[in-house]
Amino acid sequence: MSAIQSKHFLNKPEDLVSDSLEGLCALNPVLTLDRQNKIVHIAKHDRSKVALICGGGSGHEPAHAGFVGKGILTAAVCGNVFASPSASQVRRGIDLVQNEKGTVIIVKNYTGDILNFGLAKEQYAALHPEQADRVKFVIVGDDVAVGRTQGYIVGRRGLAGTVLVYKIAGALAQRGASLDEVHDIAQWASSRVATIGVGLEHCHVPGTAPSVTHLSVSEIEIGMGIHNESGNKRVSPVPLLSELIPQLLELLTSTEDPERSFVDFKGKGKDKVVLLMNNLGGVSELELAGVLSETKKQLGARGISIERILSGSFMTSLNMPGFSITLLLLPSESSEPSFDLVLSLLDDTTEAPGWKWSSGRPIKPLQLTAVAVAASKSVKGASITASNPELFIQSIKKACEALIKEEPEITRMDSVAGDGDCGLTLKAGAQGVLNKIGDGSISGKDVIGSVIAVSQVAEEAMGGTSGALYSIFFSALAQGLSSSASSNSATTTHQVWSEALKSALAKLYTYTRARPPSRTLVDPLAAFAEAFSPDSSAQAVRAAATAAQKTQDLEAKAGRSAYVEGDRLKEQKVPDPGAWGVKTILENLNIA
Repeated sequence: MSAIQSKHFLNKPEDLVSDSLEGLCALNPVLTLDRQNKIVHIAKHDRSKVALICGGGSGHEPAHAGFVGKGILTAAVCGNVFASPSASQVRRGIDLVQNEKGTVIIVKNYTGDILNFGLAKEQYAALHPEQADRVKFVIVGDDVAVGRTQGYIVGRRGLAGTVLVYKIAGALAQRGASLDEVHDIAQWASSRVATIGVGLEHCHVPGTAPSVTHLSVSEIEIGMGIHNESGNKRVSPVPLLSELIPQLLELLTSTEDPERSFVDFKGKGKDKVVLLMNNLGGVSELELAGVLSETKKQLGARGISIERILSGSFMTSLNMPGFSITLLLLPSESSEPSFDLVLSLLDDTTEAPGWKWSSGRPIKPLQLTAVAVAASKSVKGASITASNPELFIQSIKKACEALIKEEPEITRMDSVAGDGDCGLTLKAGAQGVLNKIGDGSISGKDVIGSVIAVSQVAEEAMGGTSGALYSIFFSALAQGLSSSASSNSATTTHQVWSEALKSALAKLYTYTRARPPSRTLVDPLAAFAEAFSPDSSAQAVRAAATAAQKTQDLEAKAGRSAYVEGDRLKEQKVPDPGAWGVKTILENLNIA
């Protein structure tokens, strides 16, 4: 079992929360910090308006303190990681935001938060009887993973949907609404949000002993909480998003499941929602946008109209590799609060740094850019045939298959000597070439067109530095072959290949500073081109293999390895991954 990521950047674990809050206040100078009580609040808040206080355990950043700012919250009271603040901390927070209209406290449905914030409210009322009716309480429980039977006593957990309650109530307070109006709309929003989370693994709490995974490499967990609580269902193997998202949306929108029909969705195309896609802490922006795309597609398939989308980190669980989906069911046109009011409150600007950008417009079908017409696959007027067309194609297939098989080893090398993607990049190129063979774009009867097709694959399927180098080399190789074809050479020969390879290498040198020995793919490529002769290609292959092997002893002068600690490369004796890829191709290729 592999270990959960348990390394952190900090001074002392016990100071992490306070240090983090100081950093937040440095980011937003309108905020100030009561460090002793871990309270972030607006330094000069407008005391003619209702104040909003939230809080709970830390580790969910930007919740809670990241939403303090004009237009959302007035103060946030923070506990230690995953631990509720004390009642005395909360009571101090109420004192700090005292105002003419009153205060609304919004907490997630967790026992510690409810008890400590509730106790503070009652203690404050006892100490200030005249203020007793001017502090109101809202509890948000939006988790749909916990069914009614299981959660009969404790209720649903509060998750990322709580943030939408903050925003709607905070925006209304900013407009000058009364205490009852702000409290009522917070209660309404709380009753209309539904959230479900899913994770690949739990998170690690700073200052605790390293832990090991409780999920296998092929499992995910649906219904995970934000304090490392286990979910209600494990799924294996890890499903495609097109399979996972419908399961999650069914839990959110079901109108027939007596355990989980928490929000009154109507179905039949009548529902309009706000979609909040929340990163639980450890998901890349690349993946999260893919999750968002699939969720949008699946909501559309259910006839649910998305009026607004918010995406990013709103309520995390430290470094948990997972996400949650929240739906806020909007009111019908004739309901109270009105449809237009709720959307306008969400759209109102705020100075809170944790709030993410939104377009402020309904979501329309995606308009894809028209596909460009493909470039001609061959050079006009030039044609040359392989000396053995069938062997030519078979050897290209063999080289591609060898490259795909070698991907794990090349990836391992690149994890030490580069950024870890070389194996996958070469595999993508090899698969792209096989696809071109399948559709007839690569043929032994049109060598020039085939080489151009390989160049296009390198450009489009591989990308990056190696893709550009391969594409330039093969484009130049096609030019060299074209010169031979123009000289009335109807078929490829060793002489034709020799001249074309050398001219291609010369053109490549105009675009890269790498020269052998450089610990790059240029080393074996140059060795092959220079040793290739009309008499023998086997000698050139051996020269390329030797050059690739020698890269393990070279100091990196160019390419990915130039940024890696030199001693580490020497100790591990790792050849250059790109050079190894060239070696793999050439050892399986017969171009004559």
